Amino acid sequence: MTPGRRALLAAAVGLAPLGHVLAQAGAEPYPSRPLRIVVPYPPGAVNDAAARLLAHHLAPALGQPVVVENRPGAGGHLGAEQVARSAPDGHTLVIGTSGLITIGPHLYRRLAYDPQKDLVPVYRFATVPYAFGVPPSLGLKTVHDLVALAKARPGALNFASSGNGSVPHLCGELFNMVAGVKMVHVPYKGGAQAMNDVATGAVHLYCGGIPSMLGLVRAGRLQWLGVTAARRSPLLPDEPTMAEQGLPRLEVNSWVGLHAPGGTPAGILRRLAGEIAKVMQTDEMRRQMGLLGADAESIGPDRFAALIRDESRWWAEVVRVSGAKVD
Repeated sequence: MTPGRRALLAAAVGLAPLGHVLAQAGAEPYPSRPLRIVVPYPPGAVNDAAARLLAHHLAPALGQPVVVENRPGAGGHLGAEQVARSAPDGHTLVIGTSGLITIGPHLYRRLAYDPQKDLVPVYRFATVPYAFGVPPSLGLKTVHDLVALAKARPGALNFASSGNGSVPHLCGELFNMVAGVKMVHVPYKGGAQAMNDVATGAVHLYCGGIPSMLGLVRAGRLQWLGVTAARRSPLLPDEPTMAEQGLPRLEVNSWVGLHAPGGTPAGILRRLAGEIAKVMQTDEMRRQMGLLGADAESIGPDRFAALIRDESRWWAEVVRVSGAKVD
């Protein structure tokens, strides 16, 4: 072959579609079949709805169906471990949350996998803002009132959670730490019963996702005491943050991100992240996330990984100081 013909061939290959080049080289183009996103939690939660919304918009961008499958159990670790053991080819993914990725490793002593080593972050696309809810019968107006009451009655007040090791649990423990109080943890098997018992006054505090508490607040059965986020929530524009009330370290939310099995090729991760970035930059996607009660985010793999490392260190300290554990 003459040098001129070699140059023409090289130029033609450079302009060819990536999938075609890979096929010519004997590699499988990506994606080559439907994708499966495992949600390691029951249907109906905000993270489940957010995953389905992302899948709906991601399918046409990738040119393949994107199927969402719920596999709950063990605080999310059952489904996450299954994905961590899957082939690292980008066709099986999992929805990760702060409770699963940055809190779980410090609570579960006998995990058969490492969420931060056996899973690789692809994209963080939503955050569920948290807030304090208390029974109106307590007559509190601000978080300072709650702190004063808890200090006046040490050990007499309690807080509910959706279970040992959940984000609501660690949020309550963090409040004890930063406010210098001692409220007693009361775990429930799910957030619905926990919130209902707070509404009746049987328990005195619930720190949880704003969307899950909106109905009880609107019905007059729960009362807000502040948002545990860096900024005010669009859902509660008039409700101050904890930082605005003098507790800047009391920042808690639950993020939602997509993760792949460890060892997934960098090219596949870049393709996924790039397509998700395009989806998340649309006004329509942000609007739809808002309707779910979630704040749309657009955080790529490198920054996502750094945030996971920082948050993991922080929750490790909260777990250590509080003595929280899950058998």
